[in-house]
Amino acid sequence: MPQTKIMKKQSHPTLTKRPAEQRGQANHGWLQARFTFSFGEYLDPDHMGFKSLRVMNNDTIQSGGGFPEHPHDNMEIFTYIIEGQLEHRDSMGNGATIEAGDLQYMSAGSGIHHSEFNPSKTKLTHLYQIWLQPNKRDGEPRYAEKPLKDLAKKNQLTLLFSGDGRDGSTAIRQDAEIYFGRTENGQSLIVPASSSTPHAWIQVIAGDVTVFEENLSTGDGLALQGAADEFSIKASSDSQILLFRLS
Repeated sequence: MPQTKIMKKQSHPTLTKRPAEQRGQANHGWLQARFTFSFGEYLDPDHMGFKSLRVMNNDTIQSGGGFPEHPHDNMEIFTYIIEGQLEHRDSMGNGATIEAGDLQYMSAGSGIHHSEFNPSKTKLTHLYQIWLQPNKRDGEPRYAEKPLKDLAKKNQLTLLFSGDGRDGSTAIRQDAEIYFGRTENGQSLIVPASSSTPHAWIQVIAGDVTVFEENLSTGDGLALQGAADEFSIKASSDSQILLFRLS
């Protein structure tokens, strides 16, 4: 008698949505900011981060505005430019103008100083700045840039950063995987299973997607607790997302 293959039933993760309109906010004139997690003067004990993900700031910087030189240490810092440009200088000797569609990485390690400005006289800079807490302290600072308009393919997840630097990704100081996804209306992104990073955070940069039964739009975030199995993200409009697999 032929054997019947028994399909393993996927476990359903615990979902916690962070709607865009419920995020914290600040208006400093030259800077308008929305905070997914507590940051600066915005403190919400219910939103202090998720796993190693500590900061998810959505900033709009007016022309000529920016952050003068300031220090960081022991933090993994990622900056994704949605619109406009960001002029960067740091104590490692790096100087660059990051363009829309590009992602910058700094591992602050034992300590760095850097500055960030909108170099335009007329246009806004719109970006996400994201911090992960490292799993190793006081390492040598690192820097990298990811030109996503060249790397990211439509209707696929592109692995950008990982703890082991596999498949052309940049190694980071955390047991985490960071993917960028660009998908067309009606298409789906397949998130691979991962037992070593069984939790996930999805941040919608633009568009509309559905994950399990949750509908997400621009600016929304979603925590998935216990998402080790493969799952899908379906787009109901042309969309862009950042996906974090976390330990």
